[in-house]
Amino acid sequence: MILSNETIRYSIDTLAAEVVEKYAINNDMNLTDALKLFMKTKTFDLLCDPESFLYLESVEYVYDMLEAELEEDMERWLEV
Repeated sequence: MILSNETIRYSIDTLAAEVVEKYAINNDMNLTDALKLFMKTKTFDLLCDPESFLYLESVEYVYDMLEAELEEDMERWLEV
């Protein structure tokens, strides 16, 4: 099945919003600050690249990648 660019963009945007919300809640942070932080990460860059297919993964998967990156555990980030 081939996804349209619009569907891929929607998936990326939705997943990013869910990851940001989860991060904000888990770290007692407001959504704006959580979004600014997320947008500076390699995880966000990879999510925004449709060729990575990261948008097909779960919120938990992407969130685990984000946590690993922020903990500077790039070995775990690559494993996720």
